[in-house]
Amino acid sequence: MHKILAHEQLGPQVYRMVVEADKIARKRQAGQFIILRIDEHGERIPLTIAGADAEAGTITLIYQVVGKTTEHMSTLKVGDHLLDLVGPLGRPTHIENFGTAVCVGGGIGIAPLFPITKALKEAGNRIISIIGARSQDLLILEDEMRSVSDELIVTTDDGSYGRKALVTEPLKELLEGDGKVDLCVAIGPAIMMKFVAKTTEPFGVHTLVSLNSIMIDGTGMCGGCRVAVEGESKFVCVDGPEFDGHKVDFDLLLKRLDAYKEQEQEALERWHEHKCKLEAEIEKVSSDD
Repeated sequence: MHKILAHEQLGPQVYRMVVEADKIARKRQAGQFIILRIDEHGERIPLTIAGADAEAGTITLIYQVVGKTTEHMSTLKVGDHLLDLVGPLGRPTHIENFGTAVCVGGGIGIAPLFPITKALKEAGNRIISIIGARSQDLLILEDEMRSVSDELIVTTDDGSYGRKALVTEPLKELLEGDGKVDLCVAIGPAIMMKFVAKTTEPFGVHTLVSLNSIMIDGTGMCGGCRVAVEGESKFVCVDGPEFDGHKVDFDLLLKRLDAYKEQEQEALERWHEHKCKLEAEIEKVSSDD
């Protein structure tokens, strides 16, 4: 059992949770993830570790409500417990002093990008970060990203904050500029990562992308996270979650991301139905008293 020590809303449908997980906190490295289960009836879902405090024995999880389990998580309170946390899982990000690293985050992808950016900064890299969202209210961790960046560029699709642009526009300008870019790390929606990789490829800049959004089981047994990388089948949970963005078959990835939408929607509807029945029973007991 893992006690919830803090739980706050960062934006529409986005939450930050701090959980007791002593062993994971001590071993976790940037880029790794955990698998959690809320209770004995819950499904297993992967979440990237957005931060850890080894001394306090805690890890930070940032999640977006998109389905049954994340909606259930959003209802939990400080003092509640998560039944299972398994990790750290996945291959950690390779960190060294590359020179200048451009870190590109979109939407909820800014959460897993932050610990990687922090680790790259601590290794001595010059960090230029580009973060974007559809609108200002969906932008998260701006202050945190600024604190680990030498330069921060903020974009929004609708122009409500920062620069009205997609993240690929300032990225291309940096690549065309006088300064040399040695590494690009991009985490966000699959379509964003696809076009970040297309933007950097003509310039020969090594580009890492994280494909954790496609994971299900997290141990390499279910095969649900299979992706094609340079024509070979890889499993995101054990071979990744990070891959060379220039070698990922993003068109196949985008198709696979749609594979479970029907089941996810069904699970969410069942959760809503369960909540309604439970609330009705509570109201009945209260009225009988």
